[in-house]
Amino acid sequence: MFLHNARRGYDYQIKLRVFLRFLVSIGVMRRSEPSGDEEHGGLRPFRDWLRRHRGCTERRSLVHIHAINKLLPQMGDDPSRYDAALINRVMLQNLESTSRASVQIMCGALRMYLRFLAATGACAPGLVGAVPRIPRWRLATLPRYILNDDVERVIASCDPITPRGLRDRAIILLLARLALRGGDVANLHLEDIDWDNGLIRVAGKTRYAVALPLPQDAGDALLAYIEHGRPIVASSKVFIRSIAPFVPFSTSGAVSIVVRDALTRAGVDNANLRGAYLLRHSAATNMLRSGATLDAVGALLRHRSPETTAIYAKVDTTLLAQVTQPWIGGAA
Repeated sequence: MFLHNARRGYDYQIKLRVFLRFLVSIGVMRRSEPSGDEEHGGLRPFRDWLRRHRGCTERRSLVHIHAINKLLPQMGDDPSRYDAALINRVMLQNLESTSRASVQIMCGALRMYLRFLAATGACAPGLVGAVPRIPRWRLATLPRYILNDDVERVIASCDPITPRGLRDRAIILLLARLALRGGDVANLHLEDIDWDNGLIRVAGKTRYAVALPLPQDAGDALLAYIEHGRPIVASSKVFIRSIAPFVPFSTSGAVSIVVRDALTRAGVDNANLRGAYLLRHSAATNMLRSGATLDAVGALLRHRSPETTAIYAKVDTTLLAQVTQPWIGGAA
């Protein structure tokens, strides 16, 4: 009940923010809350540096900016006075009151920020090594996924008669067939679709786009939505809200809501992850269980390192059974 109420509260906040942005856009009200850059003006060069020298997307840059905004009041605005003792003290303070995942994000953002400061001569380069590393056992859990039959039920739950059903079907097919991230779908533009060659360009977590083959059913669903379900708007983004105000998807959160609603309609209640990443994990897992190699799965997921794909090796229970050694002293 608690998780259900929390989810409803989160959905309400998203809808409220969308409505407030709409009121600002038509001039009914003015934006009064300061942005991260207004709170700490020195972070705008940091954002530019992230995009130019680290290849960060706008969303990833904002994650770093948000984390540094939280840390700067504790660290102070004078980088020349930063030292290892200060960095460790600040991170330990946050570790006591913040989740491990949030502290990991803070540590990554702080390393980036210190590299930026070192590159501009504002602090010593060696301070990057003073940021503690929070243990993360990446292979300690199994990927969360649903079987192919459930994936097909989720796809079939979208009503192709309505504009929203056309949109949701196209979104879910892109996630399920190409293992895209929610951000890939939310940031997809009309010019990213190469109809002549059957390709779709996505940038993932960086600015560098790659071309992926567009499966027939996903391409048909995408075309049907663009021709018959997509509202006529000035934006070149593919996916638009189905109710007024007709604005494009701004974050991956909207894509996750589409998946969550489709899971509910399909009656798939055995998934402990109910967002866009569930279909990404499911595509990789079912591909591996069907006999694909880890290299092939890594290529589909666009992983830079084979270690990132290694977590999926644990779901191939048939292969694992072949290499399992009998327990010493156990039954024959």
